[in-house]
This record gives sequence, C-alpha cells and structure tokens, in this order.
Amino acid sequence: MGLIEITLIGVGLAMDAVAVSISNAMIFKPLRKTDYIAMILAFGIFQGIMPLLGYYAGSVFARWITKYSGIVIFLILGAIGGNMVRESFRSEPSKVYDEKRLTAGILFFQAVATSIDAFAVGVGFCAASVAILPTVSLIASITGVLVFGAILVGKKFGNIFESKAGLLGGVILVIIGIKGLL
Repeated sequence: MGLIEITLIGVGLAMDAVAVSISNAMIFKPLRKTDYIAMILAFGIFQGIMPLLGYYAGSVFARWITKYSGIVIFLILGAIGGNMVRESFRSEPSKVYDEKRLTAGILFFQAVATSIDAFAVGVGFCAASVAILPTVSLIASITGVLVFGAILVGKKFGNIFESKAGLLGGVILVIIGIKGLL
C-alpha cells in the first residue's frame, strides 16, 4: 500500500472527526486555545491508536468490534447530539452559547466514537502487511490538520447561525450516529 492510498484512507477516517469538530466549534463558546489543542490531539491520537490496536489485535477482536461499532457510535453521538438538540429548545440562546464548555469527558467519548471504524482498518493493514507506525502517524497527522481546519469552519458557521448553532450541531452528531448504524 502506497503513500497516496494511506493518505486517502487517513482523510476518509478523519471525516467523522471533522464533522464533530465543526459541530463542537459551533456549539461550545467561547472556545479557548486549549480547546483547539485538545480537539486536535484527541481526535488525532484516537485516529492513530485505533488502527494500531486493530493491527495488533488482528482477528481476535475484529469480529466483535465490527459487529457492535455502529451501535456504540450511535449511542454515544446520538446521546450527545440529542442532548444538544434538547438544550437548544429548552434554554435561552444566550445561556446555551455563552456558558457551554467542551469537557474532557465529552471530547473523549467523541474521539472514541469517531475512531471506532479505524480499528477495522487496522485489521486490514495487518492483512496487507503495512508498515504500521509510519501509517498511523500519517493518519493521526492528517486528522489533526483536518480537525484544525474544521474548528475554524465551525467557528465561522457558529457565528453566522448564532442561536441555531446548538440545534444544527446536535443534528449533525445525531446524523453521524445514525450513519454508524447503517
């Protein structure tokens, strides 16, 4: 497997993290520099760790992870997104958007949920005899760069949509969760 193929796989794996990062940047205000760094690191690290785990776990856990990954993704992102949608209807817009902070717990669950499919890719890397450490390093780096860009895009959209950003961000997370089921 060559550099181009691995780069394209990295971009594909990063897309869920990109969508969630856009949503986070629209919802969680104000975003601090530490939030930017935390999102870049969390999504990048998990997108790198999961294929590494898949590579070494091989077929032992692959069947179980693959079988239940959609349900796990749906439950995590569906719950977080559903809560965001609910809060967008219950609270005054100024309270939702001025006091909403991105917590380590939320970010952890988002990073896990968006990287579960990378585990199965790691199993494929094992079968293809890919040099795993450079590969996962590239995937993590690609994810980090794309997440940074996504944060900037999400921040811009959050400013444009103002009071509807919570609803839109929550819907995006729920859609990604439903996609995981399918």
